[in-house]
Amino acid sequence: MSGARRLFVGIGNPLRGDDAAGLLAARALRELGPEGVEVAELEGEPVGLIEAWRGAEAVVVADAVACGGEPGEVHRIDAAEGSLPAALAGSSTHAMGLAEAVELARALDRLPARLLVYGIEASRFEVGTAPAAAVRAAAERVAAAAAGELAPGGTLEARHVFGDSRPGP
Repeated sequence: MSGARRLFVGIGNPLRGDDAAGLLAARALRELGPEGVEVAELEGEPVGLIEAWRGAEAVVVADAVACGGEPGEVHRIDAAEGSLPAALAGSSTHAMGLAEAVELARALDRLPARLLVYGIEASRFEVGTAPAAAVRAAAERVAAAAAGELAPGGTLEARHVFGDSRPGP
C-alpha cells in the first residue's frame, strides 16, 4: 500500500463545541506528519466527502457522534466491510451524516478499498462552546492510531471494534 494514495478526513464544525472532534484529529495528525498521508478537513457534506476520497486506496475518517456513550469514547469501524452500526447511523450532527455518505458511496461503487471510521462520542454542540477535554484527548488518540494505520507498512487490517475507547493498531 506504500505507493497507494492514503487519506485522513476529519469532519466537523469548529464553531460547535465537540462537533470539532474530527477536525481536531486532522490537525493533530498533521502535526505528527506521517509520510505520504494526505489530511483533509471537511464539514461533512456527503458529495464533498465522496469526492475527497476518489482515487484513494486507504481512507480513515474521524467525526463526532452522539449515540449514548461517554464523551471521548471512540468507536472504530471498518466501513469497507459493511454498513456502519445502527447506533451510529443518524447520530451525526450534520443534515446527512457520515453513515449516509458511506452507503451512498457504496451504492455508487465509489467506496475506497479500505475505509475506517473513527466516531468520537460528543455531547456539547452549542455554538461558541469549546470542545470538552475528553473529546480533545480522544482526537489526539485517534490521530496517533490513524498515523500508525496509514503510514507506510501500516496494517489497516480488517477488524471491527465498536465502543472500544482504546483506538489503535
